[in-house]
Amino acid sequence: MSRIAVIGGGAWGTALASAYARAGHATTLYARDAATVASINERRRNERYLPGIELPADLAATADPGAALAGAATVLMVVPAQALRGALRDLTPLLPPDAPVILCSKGIERSTGLFASQVLADVLPQARAGILSGPSFATDVAAGLPTAVTVAAPGPADAAALAETLSTAALRCYATDDMLGVEAGGALKNVLAIAAGIVAGRGLGASASAALVTRGFVELRRLGEALGARPDTLMGLSGLGDLILTCSGAQSRNFAYGLAVGRGDDLSGLKLAEGAFSAGITARLADERGVEAPIIATVAAILAGTVSVEAAIQTLLARPLKREAD
Repeated sequence: MSRIAVIGGGAWGTALASAYARAGHATTLYARDAATVASINERRRNERYLPGIELPADLAATADPGAALAGAATVLMVVPAQALRGALRDLTPLLPPDAPVILCSKGIERSTGLFASQVLADVLPQARAGILSGPSFATDVAAGLPTAVTVAAPGPADAAALAETLSTAALRCYATDDMLGVEAGGALKNVLAIAAGIVAGRGLGASASAALVTRGFVELRRLGEALGARPDTLMGLSGLGDLILTCSGAQSRNFAYGLAVGRGDDLSGLKLAEGAFSAGITARLADERGVEAPIIATVAAILAGTVSVEAAIQTLLARPLKREAD
């Protein structure tokens, strides 16, 4: 077993740290909030993000990033996509030079249009990068329920080695060297999950939801391939699998955000939904590459306040009819 540092004390960071501590790895979770650290160490709880879930006794939490990273063989970066660049800059002097940095958040940096691995290459070009992504609710992973995800690295051998390291009895990791494909699937499905939530929030029915997810996947595949992703990756756990899960209900933050938008609810108290940050840049990337993505463009327009939900739905329904293969 190895020493693992998990950077980020939110729901997903805590869930991953719990999984690896439970599997016997020496795992330290870094969280900025002192109250969260104390709650994990003293009560084996992170009630703010994972209410009701008991955390492993061997999981250590700290508010000192140097203590978390000291001697780590593997580093899991679990911070929001929009905060990743700053976090990497802050941690650069503390990162063990030979430890792979596994990026575990999904999104596109909206100021640059870069995926997480590209941000890492900007800040730490010498870093050994990896990606962990796939259909995985934090509560399921924290509870030790069976989950399968994808682990990506620049080469097949490195990907296989990382998948072996990061697999546990309950968390099964499949390996690929298509890093961009894994990242594209994880980021684009967030925007589509908001669309699925809007459909549910407007009470448009299960038939409309199924159509939305299916046609949304067409857009995910089109844009993902235009960005350089492999089709088989987009059809796998980190693409289609994650899209199905994220569009399945309000346990998904992006779906919950869309649900509130569709209902016309106040959005100010909602948890972070990464798709809300990346919708605009995703629509721009599609436009720049000449990719037809009307659902993604519609979500971006709704969130930007340039079109009402009702008008956007009517516009989508009035689009010219096409062959299903198009």
